[in-house]
Amino acid sequence: MRVRTRIDHGARAVKVSSRAEYGLRALVDLARHYGEGYVQSHEIAARQGLPESYLNQIMASLRRAGLVASKRGPAGGHTLSRPPAQITLREAFEVLEEGASPWWCVGVEDPNCAYLPGCGIRPIWMAMKAAAEGVLERLTLHDMIYGHAPDGG
Repeated sequence: MRVRTRIDHGARAVKVSSRAEYGLRALVDLARHYGEGYVQSHEIAARQGLPESYLNQIMASLRRAGLVASKRGPAGGHTLSRPPAQITLREAFEVLEEGASPWWCVGVEDPNCAYLPGCGIRPIWMAMKAAAEGVLERLTLHDMIYGHAPDGG
């Protein structure tokens, strides 16, 4: 089983993977340059401080998921497949984190967990997942580039 989140016990915060962070940075970069043509990976990597080889792997996943269009060659690169206002962060997380749930027992329909009968924690994780998915569904790449905060509802 692959762990998709890390817990920082000092800050007591759940963090997203580097894959999700790098992927979101790349998508935001593409959103900022939307309508200007294709953007090359090395430009995104340089602006965002990302390793280009890892970025290329992430971009391939985003392309397969239909969020990014790519073109080979000297005038090639990447562009968003739709306007930034039409791509939600939930769509991005579905590709980059394979879902919005950082807890394995919530991310599967029928977890094989010895604690499930009478578990008092899973309902809390499920409520947190629903809240996170709501925020991710409401926010778009457009919101990210213009600094719009979630409304909390």
